[in-house]
Amino acid sequence: MRLMHILLGLLIAIPCVAQFGCVRRTIRITSEPPGALVWLNHREVGRTPVEVEFTHYGTYDLLIKKDGWEPMIGPMPMGFRVRGTPGVDLALEVLPIHTHDLVEWHVDLVPRDNDHSALLERASVLRTEAGGHDPQAMANHDGTKSGTTESNEPSQNQ
Repeated sequence: MRLMHILLGLLIAIPCVAQFGCVRRTIRITSEPPGALVWLNHREVGRTPVEVEFTHYGTYDLLIKKDGWEPMIGPMPMGFRVRGTPGVDLALEVLPIHTHDLVEWHVDLVPRDNDHSALLERASVLRTEAGGHDPQAMANHDGTKSGTTESNEPSQNQ
C-alpha cells in the first residue's frame, strides 16, 4: 500500500515539475546611430535598441529606417543553433530548467547622400558594371549622340 502511495505521488509530481521548464528566446537589435525604427517580418517592433521575443529559429526579414540615413532592408539569418534542433528544443521545454537564448544583431546605418548628380553617376557606374547601356553614350537613330545639336537636315539659311 505504501509503495502505491509513493508511485501515485511520483505520477502527480513529475508532470508538475515538467511544467516549470521555461525557454526564453530573444533577438536584441541595435544600430548606430540608435533610435532607428525596426520592422521584423513586416511588423513594427520598436526603436533601437530593442529586444523582441521569437518562437522559431530561421531567417527573418529585417527593415531598419531612420531619417537622414539609408534604410537597411534584408534577410537576417539566425545561423545554426543546437537549441533549435527538434529533440533539444523539446527537452528544454519540458525539463524544469530556465534557459535564455539571446541572438544579437547590430546594424551600422549609412548616412543618406541627397546629391542628385552623385546618384546619377553611381547609377551609371552600376549600369556599366551590369553590362547595360549608358543612355548618355548611346547614339540616336540619326547617328548623333544624345544631347548634341548637330543635325543631318539642311539648314534653313541655304
